[in-house]
Amino acid sequence: MTNRPPSEPESSQRTTLGFDEFIAILVAFTTIGAILFWSLSRRDSSWNFNGLLSASSTPSPSVQPNQLLPSPATKVKPNVVPNNILPYSPPEAVVQPTTPSFPTNSATPDRAVLPSILVIPTQPPQIQAPVSPSAGLESSIKSSALPLVTPAKQKSIIPPPIAFNDVPTNFWGRRFIDVLSSRSILKGFPDYSFRPNQPVNRAEFAAIVQKAFDQEPSKTAIAFQDVPTKFWATQAIDRAISGGFLTGYPKKTFKPQENISRVQVLVALVSGLNLKAPTSPNQVLSVYKDAKDIPPYAIGKIAAATTNGLVVNYPNPQILAPNKVASRAEVAAMIHQALVKRGKLEAISSPSIVRRGSPPQASPSASPEISPTPKVKLSPGSSPQ
Repeated sequence: MTNRPPSEPESSQRTTLGFDEFIAILVAFTTIGAILFWSLSRRDSSWNFNGLLSASSTPSPSVQPNQLLPSPATKVKPNVVPNNILPYSPPEAVVQPTTPSFPTNSATPDRAVLPSILVIPTQPPQIQAPVSPSAGLESSIKSSALPLVTPAKQKSIIPPPIAFNDVPTNFWGRRFIDVLSSRSILKGFPDYSFRPNQPVNRAEFAAIVQKAFDQEPSKTAIAFQDVPTKFWATQAIDRAISGGFLTGYPKKTFKPQENISRVQVLVALVSGLNLKAPTSPNQVLSVYKDAKDIPPYAIGKIAAATTNGLVVNYPNPQILAPNKVASRAEVAAMIHQALVKRGKLEAISSPSIVRRGSPPQASPSASPEISPTPKVKLSPGSSPQ
């Protein structure tokens, strides 16, 4: 007998896995794991497998969660669209303000693909109800601290008059002086006196006229020989002459230190106000008992002053005393009446004002005349006004 090698064992009916089959199974599990990993990583798409099922030829009528499809039945009104969504969605798309959505890459022509919507993480919009204009006006009126008033024209504030220590309350010219001193047209002296009976010279009268009527300076000033360039009243004299209130004397003289008379004050005011003389001046002047003392050149001017209420006589209204030197109180009264005629001041009642045709009589209870104040020679830089 010969020894034979042992025969190969017969294969059983159970066949073991080969290398190729093992590789195939490994690849299959790897693919399945990759698919699961990809699906888990795309949780924002809410497990949307439409991309994997794009090869399907039959569209699915079912609606996936959070999928946005156009709805013909529901339309979004313009006033409820959130402000934090950019205007890229179709007008009929139902947009949820807090849920983002992404387009699906589907090859099916019937499937709607919406553009991407950018959601800005801001606070939710606050929709304000429309407010009617009347309601807004009522709320503004209630919240206003002050009542609504129509702005009126601002009234000028006039300071109180200067309390001069030598002008008593019952002085005949007190009211005229108070009105002019409160408007800084007349001022007193450093010792708080007014000196109502002190004479007024031509330079002082020019200064009073300047403040009372605010005349513009003349373009061609007259160079008077007796008025120095640095004289305190040079500008006032220039304005009084340019305004027609005063005139100079021959040989280019002005005589600034000469006292001015009552007739000269009235003629100056009538000339500056450009008042016309009445047709019968002598008849007007018949109210004065001393009308014969009026200079011929001033008859028409004094008649115009009487007609327009510029003449103030104290103590007797029928005594004009035209050639008497005018005192500071008399100048104040006549300047006041001229401003009343121009409409700058309100008229006041006084028995000393001469009225045409019915001159008032001197009142027995009239205030006494203040004793004359001695004439004081003033330096050029300290003249009162």
